[in-house]
Amino acid sequence: MKKKILSILLSVTLITTLAVGCSPKADNKDTTPADTNAVSDSSKEYEGIHISDANIELTVWESTGGADQFVMQAGEAFTAKFPNITIKYVNVELADSPGQIALDGPGGVGPDIFATPSDAIGTLVESGHLLPSQQQDYIKTQALDSCVAAVTLGGEMYGYPISADTYALFYNRDLISDEEVPTTFAELEEWCKEFQAANSNKQGFLMNVAEVYYTYIFTTMNGNRIFGPNGDDETASNMNNEEAVAGMKYFQSLRGILDVPAADITSAYCDGAFQSGDVAMYLTGLWNVANFRDAGVDFGVAAIPALPGTDTPPASLSNARNMVVSAYSDYPNEAAAFGLFMMSEEMQQLRFEITGALPSISIELEEDYVKGFLEQLDYAFPIPSTVKMNNFWETMNSASANIWDGADVQAELDAADRVIMAE
Repeated sequence: MKKKILSILLSVTLITTLAVGCSPKADNKDTTPADTNAVSDSSKEYEGIHISDANIELTVWESTGGADQFVMQAGEAFTAKFPNITIKYVNVELADSPGQIALDGPGGVGPDIFATPSDAIGTLVESGHLLPSQQQDYIKTQALDSCVAAVTLGGEMYGYPISADTYALFYNRDLISDEEVPTTFAELEEWCKEFQAANSNKQGFLMNVAEVYYTYIFTTMNGNRIFGPNGDDETASNMNNEEAVAGMKYFQSLRGILDVPAADITSAYCDGAFQSGDVAMYLTGLWNVANFRDAGVDFGVAAIPALPGTDTPPASLSNARNMVVSAYSDYPNEAAAFGLFMMSEEMQQLRFEITGALPSISIELEEDYVKGFLEQLDYAFPIPSTVKMNNFWETMNSASANIWDGADVQAELDAADRVIMAE
């Protein structure tokens, strides 16, 4: 991962005489790819993408909960640089956008650019809803390696990653010191046994054992990865091979330190237990930072402990929140420019301050917990964009729960593989 601070030097002359754009959209449509040599005036381009001087309104779909505030504030900043372009925020939740674009895009009432999880790219591209990223070489130099990989499909990039996402090991400093935090699962088991023997009313370690988003780490023994090292080999899921079976058998053995049925270890239960100070270590993500702070927990974050046979953190699943340009947009250049603008250092700092989400570029952040997530991102594996991932989640959730509760590992993974690989 890129370790140096990335900065974007923006030099843009304000255009003060253009009116604010409104619907219907202007007839002067800019649909040609960027030509970095075509426009020399910096007021007419952004990072090599040509910007029209027509009055334009860009419609942006995003979720609420802070992401909306970021889009609106970033939009105001973008309009300050390009007064002929205004940003219209429309609430469409992240999980809903792939389905909604299929309805609204062809009808001409969809967005110019919208937020989507990176693992939805395969379905969106296959359906013809997205345009490839502009200035892909530039994006590769700016974004974290995991984010670049997350938005790349078949060697082509789609979209502009605006945040990175994975999970790591939260720990309660009132129960375990920074120095005691285990770096291997073997150490974690030993610490938990001693801790729980001395504290019968507390738990050493928790995770949602019925969510493959978390349990996936155990299938990665000896470098094993879902759909191969790049996540694009659809000939084998690799979820029932020797490595995955060995890893899930080890996962099943952790019942020795967490003897609770899978149905009782929901994320809501785990969240509440950690917030109440009853758990020393918990595998979860950034979305819980605010909850734990509000609960007054003095917590730290570390990379996930190494699995048996290795001394490095396992490959957690990672995702990138991605702004993608609609194939139906009248203004693909301006939408692409706004996507790049949201990746700038200034905007990434703003997004972190508003949402707490990890930036998609490498910038210095003062929060100490970020270091643990950034370390884990070094080892994270981007969720594959292949359409077959649609078959992955539910069936592997079920397999994880059944294995935790004592089912035969090979039989469960064989059954899951048949579903994942079904046409």
